[in-house]
Amino acid sequence: MLAATPLGDVRDASPRLVEALGTAEVIAAEDTRRLRSLASALDVTPSGRVVSFYDQVETARLPGLLEALRDGQTVLLVTDAGMPSVSDPGYRLVAACVAEDVQVTCLPGPSAVTTALAVSGLPSDRFCFDGFPPRKQGERRRWFAALLDEPRTCVFFESPHRLADTLADAVHVLGADRRAAVCRELTKTYEEVKRGGLGELAEWAAEGVRGEITVVLAPAEAREAPPMEALVAEVKQRVAAGERTKTAAAEVAEAAGVSKKALYDAVISKG
Repeated sequence: MLAATPLGDVRDASPRLVEALGTAEVIAAEDTRRLRSLASALDVTPSGRVVSFYDQVETARLPGLLEALRDGQTVLLVTDAGMPSVSDPGYRLVAACVAEDVQVTCLPGPSAVTTALAVSGLPSDRFCFDGFPPRKQGERRRWFAALLDEPRTCVFFESPHRLADTLADAVHVLGADRRAAVCRELTKTYEEVKRGGLGELAEWAAEGVRGEITVVLAPAEAREAPPMEALVAEVKQRVAAGERTKTAAAEVAEAAGVSKKALYDAVISKG
């Protein structure tokens, strides 16, 4: 059983979570100390066995948890805040349960992803979640390049000490005017939502930011593809520099958002 836990305000805990904490035979917790604090705040005493279940021990814990499930025990999985398996431990356990046809249920509740999306003021009819950006600058810029023409709003997490560098790279790749929202300490005492262009958000973050961070990035505005003649000329220039026609056409077409085959055929037809 997966259970979402409060992001900050314990009053967001559901009655079902309180009941499950008090009755589950096994509780797998990302941080057992935080679990004890949460249970105390909710005035519930876990009656079952409590085991740690964080990234470094997740794989090692699977056999024991699966054995408990096979024996008919209720295993409750909780992470520090929000929904298990969403950039938190849980996916491997769920996958293992599915593989062994063990029933998996979920007690829904708080999620930083949907909470940030709702308060961002950005389009929410279509969105994607992209986890954490890469830590290295080159990989991170390539990661943002993949979002250059993303038609959906994108939500991702970031650590406070990397936020400034991440937003600076976003400006470099996506431009200073791309709209975004940085959500800090959601549901907690010092909750803050900063909205604006990436440029102004990067300047704000450069001064230093603390707390749990969720970033919401606006979808890209539709771009008009350059004239086919210009794309053909670019491909021919790259071929003259030594590239294969097929490779050059594919890369130019992808960057321009046009059909690779159409561009390749246009290059061939013009000799």
